Amino acid sequence: MSTSLSRRRFLNSALAAGMLPVLPGVARGLPLAPKRLVAGTRMLEVNGRSAKVFGLTGPDRVPGIRLAAGERFQVELANESGTRTLVHWHGQLPPWTQDGFPWPQTPPIANGAVQAYDYAPIPGTYWMHSHHEMQEQNLMTAPLIVRTADELREDRQEVVLMLHDFTFRTPEEVLADLTGSSGAVAQLMAKTEEEVSGGKSGGNGPERTMVGVAPNLPRMAMPGMHIGLNDVHYDAFLANHRTLADPEIVYVERGGRIRLRVINGASSSQFWIDLGQLVGRVVATDGHPVHPVAGSRFPIAMAQRLDILIDLPRAGAFPILARLEGEGRQTGIVLATPGASIPQIADKAEAASPVDNSLEVGLSAVEPLPPRRVDIVHTIHLGGSMKPYAWSMNGEYWPQVTPLILSQGQRVEIDLINHSMMAHPMHLHGHAFQVIAINGRQINGAVRDTVLIMPLGRVRIAFDADNPGRWPFHCHNLYHQATGMMTEFRYQGIVT
Repeated sequence: MSTSLSRRRFLNSALAAGMLPVLPGVARGLPLAPKRLVAGTRMLEVNGRSAKVFGLTGPDRVPGIRLAAGERFQVELANESGTRTLVHWHGQLPPWTQDGFPWPQTPPIANGAVQAYDYAPIPGTYWMHSHHEMQEQNLMTAPLIVRTADELREDRQEVVLMLHDFTFRTPEEVLADLTGSSGAVAQLMAKTEEEVSGGKSGGNGPERTMVGVAPNLPRMAMPGMHIGLNDVHYDAFLANHRTLADPEIVYVERGGRIRLRVINGASSSQFWIDLGQLVGRVVATDGHPVHPVAGSRFPIAMAQRLDILIDLPRAGAFPILARLEGEGRQTGIVLATPGASIPQIADKAEAASPVDNSLEVGLSAVEPLPPRRVDIVHTIHLGGSMKPYAWSMNGEYWPQVTPLILSQGQRVEIDLINHSMMAHPMHLHGHAFQVIAINGRQINGAVRDTVLIMPLGRVRIAFDADNPGRWPFHCHNLYHQATGMMTEFRYQGIVT
């Protein structure tokens, strides 16, 4: 009898008996001790050079947090980073005061302080990242995996592939280069997400005007403009913090069954996931189940996640690559059976096409929104340009925005219209939405928290207003967000 078969029978027997053997406290309804998550710093070697970066380290010194089926998100975040920080649980649906966004009511955590979190998580593949200044670019990120009982029954080996773009420059230097401003101005711009007490967002704080930008004027695409890709030239692309010069080798069984959890944690880069000789089935997007879509190549925008089931056809080594859109640069990991010869893989290949919505139009949610009357429709125009480098929503630049007001219980639809020549991965905090139309074509699409709006494209999403609070809605390109592309959904009755 094989080890995997014995394990599968044991797990199925345990689940049938209502047991969670790895979590006796959960099975008995007893409280567990909070997990400790440390925000700190570490040294990383990239292309033969050392760099000091941030990190989020959970129990057993593993990046991030993994939760078993039925386990609460009970976490104590200890800030040992040497500076202030604040961590957002991307895609999760906590109360707004635990979401990890720097509202005046939820300021950043001081160095040396500990912040406790406790909420019921939703299952799937998620991640965590700093929402303080631009620490995300400096790798203040990690996986957040919430497993299900069904995944235990699958008896698949879990493989997490987290992608990053890496630069030896500071984020402020990158932003200064993009905006043509001084480092001091760029540093001030990076702090604006914490200036929500100013202007239209309430309070009497200072107003913000973009350097060289006339506020409140939408920027429309002009004839002759070209689609833009890859605002930033990065020194390297990382897969689980390593380059293809020394990739992570994940050992798997011959004929192994894999659940590959792909997380695009890059700040300003989008990829094609290339399975090479393998065929995979996408079964979840942004943590939410979809009807399986088979293929060997899948697009993934910034902040999105894909769960891909892979059944290895034989023994051998199988590279799983992430190819940068518009270029031939790539990173990745290698799945290998014991004794397999590991190939050397170049970090450059043929140029990849721009990431698009070719996968999105073919996705359908396993658990779509229930049909009901729509209570409110908001139209949001996305604008901006490379010169001046500034990005807006309805002609407004964060934090000088007009909040979109919701009432609890409403069915909300948002029509997102992109007038710019850059794609924008739009992320809504505190809610999961369903993609219901792309470029006017109605679909019963995926449930997500981040959707890509193509240049000159249009996407409609729908969600139920069932989580009262203040919720950011923003582009997940870090530098688009830093130069204005963010607004707020605010529920009636929330005191600011």
